[in-house]
Order: sequence, then structure tokens, then C-alpha cells
Amino acid sequence: MLSQNASSSDHKVFAVFEEGLEQAFAALGPVEAAFLKAQGFKAKARSLVVLPDGDTGQLRAWYGLGTRKDYSPALFRALTKQLPDGVWALEAEASLARAAIHVAFAQGRYSFDRYKASPVTADAVRLTDHDLTDEARTEVEIEVAADRWVRDLVNTPANDMGPAEIEAAARQLADAHQARITVITGDELLTENFPAVHAVGRAAEAHRAPRFIEIDWEPPVEDISSAPKPVVVLVGKGVAFDTGGLNIKLGAGMGLMKKDMGGAAHVLGLAQWIMASNLRVRLHVLISAVENAISGDAFRPGDVIGSRAGVSIEVGNTDAEGRLILADALTRAAELTPDLTIDFATLTGAARIALGPEVVPFYTDDESVARRLTQAAEEVHDPLWRMPLWAGYAAALESDIADIRNDAAGWAQAGSVTAALFLQRFAPKTGAWVHFDLYAWNPRSQSGKPVGAEVQAIRAVYRLIDEL
Repeated sequence: MLSQNASSSDHKVFAVFEEGLEQAFAALGPVEAAFLKAQGFKAKARSLVVLPDGDTGQLRAWYGLGTRKDYSPALFRALTKQLPDGVWALEAEASLARAAIHVAFAQGRYSFDRYKASPVTADAVRLTDHDLTDEARTEVEIEVAADRWVRDLVNTPANDMGPAEIEAAARQLADAHQARITVITGDELLTENFPAVHAVGRAAEAHRAPRFIEIDWEPPVEDISSAPKPVVVLVGKGVAFDTGGLNIKLGAGMGLMKKDMGGAAHVLGLAQWIMASNLRVRLHVLISAVENAISGDAFRPGDVIGSRAGVSIEVGNTDAEGRLILADALTRAAELTPDLTIDFATLTGAARIALGPEVVPFYTDDESVARRLTQAAEEVHDPLWRMPLWAGYAAALESDIADIRNDAAGWAQAGSVTAALFLQRFAPKTGAWVHFDLYAWNPRSQSGKPVGAEVQAIRAVYRLIDEL
């Protein structure tokens, strides 16, 4: 996946900022400097000029990073598809986070070709780096593997990624890291007190029955510290496909609903990253995996369903099903007495109206965690934005016949906020709780970012957990 240290036979790619271009030109021979100027190279972001080295026959490439204030390692995603085939040694300022560059370069090589007759060859262009340590190289490989797994899971269509396949992915993770896994399926959800998960998933065919998945893990290495390990719970929304239920979606709204298990995919990928890195935590992974299908047994608008917390829920809209299955999962999380609970869900279209597809809103009432997450997001270039748990909108969730309703009254308008307030009702009261309203999708083709699954928020969350 990642090449070894640079050698003298490699091609070279020089990454430069606009502000450092004249200094770079001054250090070059007159022929090379004249060639770059003739090509109009001004180090604009993602610009590339390639020229041969007449003495060695090797290639030398110049890649623009734009201005320093706008820089992000994500620029290197585009470089992957721009360089000619071969092994390239990176030459860049030592101050740049090299591991992040190599992660981005590897992300740019990603393609989802499971259903293609001719798979894409991804190893034709490789990047080496004499400034990357062996430890950093391993960290890059672990992060890239997690990133690719999340995208593969989300990109897989629902006919091959139902609740059973989500379970299979969870079992793969548990087996790989000697973790304990428990799965509750079908009508067992009623006897084990996961009524909301059962209600949402019961209309699906038997082979796509709803299930609740729990993975428990601790690092296998000997721990000489006497301090207790922080208890971290990751909760994922795993709606393998969302028709909207009896409040059926229109065709345009249903077209991307294979990605409605994006929360579960992110939780699995983040857990893999944590486990492979042996972070010092007690980790619990909780996934509610369902298909929101339509049949004679589907739950209905106007139904009142139970929850693990004993809170009755009036179903105002069957297309607000994600918060129902998360309610049971968050209640289970509370039983584990966590220090930190984080849920990931492709929950609302309102989040996209507020912040678009690339910036992820998060909600928490813990000021310390909010500050640390914001700082981590800036440091690792993972775009997040804190949204308010505005208590004034909680009244929009009041029901005349139940303890709470799953769709907020229209006067509140702020759909992502009211969804978060619903979840807060069930979230653990010990430790901090954070909710991410993901999109998990790149809706437009960009350099190094094809249309399809996108990984969001887990870089910042990994940094947060690593520093517990």
C-alpha cells in the first residue's frame, strides 16, 4: 500500500506553496526554472508540471499547494491521478504533516470496482518519502485500511449489504482482534428488550431480519498502568436500506438509501482503527442493523412503540426511523457506564441544508469535549461544526398520547437539532455524549474524490479518543 523509503532511482515530485515559489525557482538551474515559468507554473492548488531530468532520464514534477492559509493535506488526493506511472519520492517542507499527506495520496487511489468486469489497477503510481518513519508508515496503513473499509461498506448496494452482511462485517472485525461479539436477531429483540429496533425492522424478509450487534474489546497488550482504561462506546445507525416505510420516500429520495447504514460503517472503520492501533481504552461497539421495509407488518404512522428505556414513542413519521433504533442503542450504551459515547448516523436531510455535504454537524453538551473535538478537527483537517442542543425546541417533541414523538412539530423547523434533542433523551448521563449527523457521501466528482462513499469525522474522533 505504501512504498518504502525513497531511493535514488525514483522520480521526484516537489510540493510547493505559492509563497515559496520564487525561493524555489532561485534554487533551480536556469533551464528548469525557465521551463516552469514558460509552463505558467505558479503553484496554484493542484497544478502540476512534469519535466524530464536530462542527466538521469528520470522525471521531475512540480505540484502546487496554493496558499498556506488554505492548505489541507487533502490536496494530495488529486495528485494520485495526475502523476505519470512510477515510483515518486516526495520533496516537501519538513513542517508538513507527512503521514497525513500519504493518507490523502492513498485515498486518491481508492476505487470501488467490486462489480466491474475489469478492476482498476491502483498501484501504478506510488509515493515514497525519506522523512516518513517506519512507525508513521504503519500508522498510515492502518488509517488507510479503515478509510477504505468504510467506503467499501457504504458503496456496496443494499442487495449485498443487508442487516446480515452488516453483522458479517462486525464478526470479521471481532474475529480479527479477538473481541467478543453478541448478536440479537428477529423476535429475540423483543425478549431482550430492544422493542424500537424490532418495530423498525420487523417488516423486512426473514433473511434481512433486524438485529442488534454488540462488540466488546480491550487491548491485548499488558498494561502496566494502574489507572482504569476509559470506557468508550461507539453507536452506529445501520439502516441497510430506507424506503421511508409507509411514509414512503419519492424515487429521488430513495436513490441513495444504500448509504443509510453509513453510521454503522463509520463505527466499524473507526473501531478497526482503534483496535489495530491498540489504543488504551475499553471499547464497546453498538450497531442497530435493520431494513426499513414495507409490508403488512410494517410499523405505521400513529403507532405508539416501546423503547429499551421504558419511554413510549409516538410514531409521527416512519421515515424518522433512525432515531428510533438509536434510542435503544443509546440506552444500552448507558448501561455500560461509559466515559465517552459517540454516535454516528446519516440522520437528517436538514443537516445538509444547514451545512452541505462536506461539513459534519456535531452535538454535545460537554464543553470540554466540544473544544477538544473542534481543535482536533482543525489539526487533522476534518471539517466539523458544533450545532446547538437548543432546549427551546424540545417542546416540539411532545406527544399528546406518549412520552415523546419521533417527528418534531413543524414550528421548530430545525430538523437536525430536534433529532439530536430526541437522541439526548436516551443518551447516557455518565461521561460525555456526542452525536454526528453524517452525510457519508461525496455528491460530485472532484480530483481524487469520486462520486460515492466518503469518510467523515473519524479522523477527529480518533484523535479525541487517542488523547483520553
